[in-house]
Amino acid sequence: MTDLAVSLLTLGDPATMTGGYLYHRRVADRAPRFGARVDFVSLPSWRFPLPALAGATMLRRIRAAAPDVLLVDSIVAGLAGPWLAATRGLPPIAAILHQPPGGIDHASGRQRAQASLDRAFYKRVRRMIVASEDLANTLRGQGFDPALLAVVPPGRDAAAEPVDPPGDLRQGRQVAILSVGNWMARKGLLDLLEAFSNLPPGAATLHLVGDETVEPGYAARVRARLRRPDLRDRVVTHGVVTPAEVAGFYRRADVFALASTREPYGTVYGEAMAAGLPVVGWNAGNLPHLATHGVEGLAVPPGDRVALTAALLRLATDDAYRTAMATAARRKADTFPTWDDTSRMLFTELRALAEHTTVREAQP
Repeated sequence: MTDLAVSLLTLGDPATMTGGYLYHRRVADRAPRFGARVDFVSLPSWRFPLPALAGATMLRRIRAAAPDVLLVDSIVAGLAGPWLAATRGLPPIAAILHQPPGGIDHASGRQRAQASLDRAFYKRVRRMIVASEDLANTLRGQGFDPALLAVVPPGRDAAAEPVDPPGDLRQGRQVAILSVGNWMARKGLLDLLEAFSNLPPGAATLHLVGDETVEPGYAARVRARLRRPDLRDRVVTHGVVTPAEVAGFYRRADVFALASTREPYGTVYGEAMAAGLPVVGWNAGNLPHLATHGVEGLAVPPGDRVALTAALLRLATDDAYRTAMATAARRKADTFPTWDDTSRMLFTELRALAEHTTVREAQP
């Protein structure tokens, strides 16, 4: 098998410890196993739309890498699109989508502008690699050709060798509830804290893992909520940890909870289920595609904090129910891909695109 050279165009530091970036790093690390290599080309993470000013430098780096396929991250699709459309002699282009056109974390004006740019770019690509069935459904609903879409979800394995956290995560209470997510509004941390605060004090200890600096204003509200007496000594914050440490938290916790309203895939749900944790969240985003309500987890109506409290309470206090759901979660997660599976699917798609283009160009 000849090596497949892929240039992956993204924004900012490829080593960023969040969703799409982790996806890219994990498939890039496994690329040699599948006869491929990945070179990252990054636009600077300036304020929108300023990264587009670095387009000429981006094109020089792409040409220097001489890839067989150019894979464009959805986070830069609209920014890079005009430059790529105006440039001749580029390799075939595929997009890898972790979010719908326009993104999911922006104000309405920015979102509309970016959505228009994103859609214009996606009309020119040869393949759209999509991270979840929920996102694929969204794209089909927006009129994208289903034949262009390939769903390649992230792997379920958080790390090969987990590093366990010190001590007992329960801290003398009935269960340890884990939430992994950056402190940003769409992750719903304030909703989770309100729901958790209504549990009996001895029911659970809540552990929060994630970057606390992404949205400073929201993080300040979270810290203020944590200082109130009803949560004192019941919630432990851990900040950013390594993937191996995240895997250790999964292994030592009893329940996973994330009250996110817009999770295009929800990698952490799949990782938690693979570790045998029942998952709790809103009946929104991709969670319903991963866990069946009442079987592998509890997905309650978005915004219903009373229902969220009830779900957490049931899992904290009903050992038999929690154990049965944990077994079902692990069993369901066994049907999800590993990162090796994800990498194989991705590079198979990209190789087919490169080879199809080569054959077509060779025809008289």
